[in-house]
Amino acid sequence: MRAERLVTIALLLQAHRKLTAPELARRLDVSERTIRRDLDALLLSGLPLYSERGRGGGWALLDGPAINLSALTAQEAQALFLVTGPELLAGLGLEQGVTSAVRKLLAALPADTREQADRTRQAIHIDPTRWGGTAQPAPATLVPLRDAVIAGVQVDLTYAPPGVDATVHRVHPYGLVSKSGIWHLVAGADTGLRTFRVSRIVNAEATTKAVERPDDFDLVRAWEDVNRRHVPCWYNRVEVVFQVRPEDLGRVTSVLPEDAQPRPIDTDTGPARRFTATFSSVREAACELIYLGDGVQVLEPASVRAELVRIGHRLIATHTPKW
Repeated sequence: MRAERLVTIALLLQAHRKLTAPELARRLDVSERTIRRDLDALLLSGLPLYSERGRGGGWALLDGPAINLSALTAQEAQALFLVTGPELLAGLGLEQGVTSAVRKLLAALPADTREQADRTRQAIHIDPTRWGGTAQPAPATLVPLRDAVIAGVQVDLTYAPPGVDATVHRVHPYGLVSKSGIWHLVAGADTGLRTFRVSRIVNAEATTKAVERPDDFDLVRAWEDVNRRHVPCWYNRVEVVFQVRPEDLGRVTSVLPEDAQPRPIDTDTGPARRFTATFSSVREAACELIYLGDGVQVLEPASVRAELVRIGHRLIATHTPKW
């Protein structure tokens, strides 16, 4: 355990040029006293390490050759190549770069470690699509949003959830999250922290204004907070009964979100199949089921049917020619 921590300290100093003992302690979740003992051990081992006192000081490595990948254990190398799988970054426009980087990393590893890492890479495949579904093309706005997040500039985006008029928002893009194969933008807006489903962003234009990002913002923690806020109380959830035409059965599982997967009802209703699914609200049920068009007929409850009718009337009013 300590050997791994010593290697991590050396890699952190190489990547960040200079870090204080408290910063290292915070990153590695150990005490500052432990870090100082580790730094002493690295000095005794001959690592070209030095400290600077005073304001702006810290620990740093003398300029010289970078630490090579021979420091990676077999397990670390296997983990590295698993998390760099192209399927995990699909749609971001980085697939070719990832493939090239993996090839270069493999070439830099010692022979024994390279063989194990390559076997791991070829033995494990991650498929982000649901059963019965096919991989959907990446939203056209995903790459421009990625560029804006990396460049740290604000974005004017046009957002169009189903059944709602499109609206334009000026946002501060903090990061992108892929959940169950669906991309979401986490951004700061006038109303506070918001998430936008990227497939519903019809246009995204980067501005020249810098993003105003909270100093303590952490994307993983922010996304976990969003998930907690969006988990509804069970007594507010809506159970919907609907029937599906035979030719649309394959689309049901691919369109509905993971937490609303349909459960078949064993009743003889002819060629149409009946299902039940649970949604967080009447509004969510209607917005998700409307994607299936006339291939689905909602039987219960009446509130979901009424919401679908309301959305349909709004669509008709919006798109009826005015001549």
